[in-house]
Amino acid sequence: MSVNTFFWFDSAAEEAATFYTSVVPNSRVVDVARQSDGSAFIVSLELDGQAVTLMNGGPGHPLTDAASLQVLVETQDEVDRLWDALTEGGAPGPCGWLTDRYGLSWQVVPTTLLTLMGGADPAKTIAVGTAVQSMSKLDIKTLQDAYDNA
Repeated sequence: MSVNTFFWFDSAAEEAATFYTSVVPNSRVVDVARQSDGSAFIVSLELDGQAVTLMNGGPGHPLTDAASLQVLVETQDEVDRLWDALTEGGAPGPCGWLTDRYGLSWQVVPTTLLTLMGGADPAKTIAVGTAVQSMSKLDIKTLQDAYDNA
């Protein structure tokens, strides 16, 4: 058994897959199943080892922020690099979420956030949660300061 993330695109699945694999390290397009006219129908890819399938299914099933890809990163430089690449032609959202140029939602999350939110002191975790709610792109220093100063 395996579990695979699957997204329905109108017509840009192959272009999106090429973009995603250029932005997320250790990623690759695995396979492209083509229609009789040569256009991509199903694109299989791995994003840092995670299986993802994109399908060109036509209109009628728009992407929504109810489903997103979450990328956990270690440094602010990684947050900044991914955020800049993925929001180009897309839009920033709240609390580390963004929508890319193809309409797919992502969360760019520093692993520090998980550590801080898992702390034993409720006042500190509440302070971090409040800080997250005030941000679009997450800032590690601001999160750490919120925790330390609570």
